Order: sequence, then structure tokens, then C-alpha cells
Amino acid sequence: MKIFLIAMLGAGIVFQTLPETPAKHNNVSTAVADTIKKDPETGLIADENLYMVKAQCTNCHSTKLIIANRFTRDGWKQKIRWMQANHNLWELGDAEKPVLDYLEKNYSPTASVARRAPLKDIKWYKLEQN
Repeated sequence: MKIFLIAMLGAGIVFQTLPETPAKHNNVSTAVADTIKKDPETGLIADENLYMVKAQCTNCHSTKLIIANRFTRDGWKQKIRWMQANHNLWELGDAEKPVLDYLEKNYSPTASVARRAPLKDIKWYKLEQN
């Protein structure tokens, strides 16, 4: 086999590896994430209230800050209050409800599975020693 490979390389025959076929996942969240429409300008999820978030939030910070966080509606409201108290964010007035609606709908905490479920109904057996 070694002689064959050396002869092939000596003759200038190059082996090309094919790209791996991506593994198919039976994960619903992966399928959903692939179908979510995103705004090409901001990277945020496209939604009827996106324009309000762009108008209120992107004047001061990147949308990556929104994408990187997941809060409940109350959590997002607390962040807005914190920005108003510490970073001179203006009063949102009537714009606050659509902004919170958008953030709650698209950037709320998601349930993730970090570990498998505990095993149930385990049937133990005794190992025999020789």
C-alpha cells in the first residue's frame, strides 16, 4: 500500500477530499432557527415592531448587544430603566410598548437542554468477578 501511495504521489496524482456532508439534526429549534427571517441591516429578527427597536435602540448601541441577551419582558424593562437612569436614554413614551413587545417575542429566555434527562427505572445487575 505504501509503495502504491508513493508511486501515485510521485506521478503527480493529487487526492482531493470531498467536503463532509452536514449531519442531519432532528432538533426542532435548529429547523426553526434556520427559517427565521432576519433584517439584513441589523441582524435582528424581522418583525412588525422592528422599526421601533431600530429607532429607539440603535442610536446608542449595536444590535449585537440585543442579540447577545435574553431577558423576560420585565428584565428588558429593567434594562431600559437602567439605561434611562445611567446613560441618558430618553423616555420612550408610546414607543415603549412596541419595543417591549418585540424584545419579549423575539429575545426572551429560551429553554435549552444542557444535560440529558436523568435515567429512570434502572435495572442494576451484579458483576461477576473471575
